[in-house]
Amino acid sequence: QVQVVESGGGLVQPGGSLRLSCVASGSVFAIRAMGWYRQAPGKERELVARVASGRTNYADSVKGRFTISRDNAKNTVYLQMNSLEPDDTAVYYCNVVEGIINFTDYWGKGTLVTVSS
Repeated sequence: QVQVVESGGGLVQPGGSLRLSCVASGSVFAIRAMGWYRQAPGKERELVARVASGRTNYADSVKGRFTISRDNAKNTVYLQMNSLEPDDTAVYYCNVVEGIINFTDYWGKGTLVTVSS
């Protein structure tokens, strides 16, 4: 089993910044991808940013404002969020895809980001 734990959420004013962290631990053998998703009240969960095989992809709504990075040695992924907007308010979930031949998705419990003045 793989445990996924997020941290770094909180309340920030519009235009501010936050950095989210996510650590994968336990029976981690080969992480194929790590990413961040978010779910706002009344909306479906959506991809924010993802890194896999050295490639990154972002939701159009966060391009130029958010940066995802990964520390392979620490099984950790970060999400630097700048120029935050009220529409970024959501619970942010970390996703880890682990495996060599067969892949399994693991999810954290989420961390709340609130952008408000």
